[in-house]
Amino acid sequence: MTLPLQSQILHTMPESKQEERKTPQWIIVKAVAATILAGTFVLMLPWSSRSAEWTSPLTALFMATSATCVTGHVVVDVGTYFSHFGQMVILALCQVGGLGFMTMATFLLVLAGRRLSIQSEMTLMSSLGVDESHEIKTLLWRAVVFTLWVEGLGALVLTARLMAAHDLQFSTALYHGVFHAVSGFCNAGFTLYPDSLIGMRNDPVILLTMTALIVLGGIGFLVVHDFGRSRIWDMRRRQRSRLALHSRIVLWATVCLVAGGAALFAALEWNSTLAGLGTADRLVCSLFQSASARTAGFNMTDIGQCQPATRFMLTILMFIGGAPGSAAGGVKVTTAVILLGAMLAMIRGRREITILGRTIAVRVLEAALAVFLMALTSLVVLYGLLLLTEAQNLADLRFTAEFLLFDTISAFGTVGLSTGIMPALTTAGKLIIIVAMFIGRCGPLTVALMVGIKEKRQLLRYPEEDVMVG
Repeated sequence: MTLPLQSQILHTMPESKQEERKTPQWIIVKAVAATILAGTFVLMLPWSSRSAEWTSPLTALFMATSATCVTGHVVVDVGTYFSHFGQMVILALCQVGGLGFMTMATFLLVLAGRRLSIQSEMTLMSSLGVDESHEIKTLLWRAVVFTLWVEGLGALVLTARLMAAHDLQFSTALYHGVFHAVSGFCNAGFTLYPDSLIGMRNDPVILLTMTALIVLGGIGFLVVHDFGRSRIWDMRRRQRSRLALHSRIVLWATVCLVAGGAALFAALEWNSTLAGLGTADRLVCSLFQSASARTAGFNMTDIGQCQPATRFMLTILMFIGGAPGSAAGGVKVTTAVILLGAMLAMIRGRREITILGRTIAVRVLEAALAVFLMALTSLVVLYGLLLLTEAQNLADLRFTAEFLLFDTISAFGTVGLSTGIMPALTTAGKLIIIVAMFIGRCGPLTVALMVGIKEKRQLLRYPEEDVMVG
């Protein structure tokens, strides 16, 4: 018996919606949301706080979101408010958020010897940015091993330094070393100290170790994997294989942004927040703050006391962020470089975008433009809402609109640098920051794809007509 047309349509619609929600973008978003909710529940428990009392749902949700999205924004001090159990929960959320929830889950499946389903392969390929499924296991093992190796080495260096220069006992130094090594590599920005790393600004070993962890965590596993392959000598061609364009863009952009940011920070803050330090310490602090501002969120000076021009420069670094497939947030360095290349090509009157001797495909430019516009639109909406919810705080001069904008961009870029206004936000304001961190972690492009944007064959084409711009 044939169903009526209307019944057939109603019957097929749920299946269509169900298929849409099985896409990699939906799976990633739901996985991040589930991790946040689980972390929220655990952080609410009495044994997660030092006072052995229940933590309010809003505080627990804020901290769980900040940890899972590897942001570092806080409304309570991690070192004094949470117990060792609560701190370990936050660190575990940072590790899952930094290494990638789907990567960790698939790693456990591979360990168990189970075959990956097609849906799992699609999800992992989307999150890691690989085109061939056979590359997944190799990249996966390299990512996990590299992460544990770098975090372990960083923890050893930090532990030894904390014992030698700061007179901490071995157990305490080891605990602090592991916590900050994981937080640094995952670009989370959480510390066990109420002033972040301001108390370490005279210790170049600590700052340089943390800088190395931040940069390695922010360049992405794809670059590390590609660099490892490029070191293999090709006996047939008698030459080393060449780095992919993606890796070269990430490496060059990282060097330019970190070095340029350090130079500007030193120039602007030399006689301000860096005053009182020796020349070597000023340079190390500038390098550390530049690397941290791109995605990590550690600070070795009071951001609220910096020059307005310094905060503006840090805002640009936070908005750009790190590399795709890394622990970093932001619109990503590849997006910024591609859009810059498009602008230069237009100025020169060229139709093709060339970067480092390679032509950029139109679809890549479209993706970069979509990410940029989605990020910009999200920030405009989020900041506009915060201006409404924080109107009384602004009227009472508890903080300025500039500070609010800085912290909003920091939340969206999953950086965590703050002018210190987070505890003073209203309940609605904190919820908006939570949304900003969530959107920033999942990515503007992922959010756009999540709500149903698909590439469909266009059956109807309208005539072209020019429109004046500029």
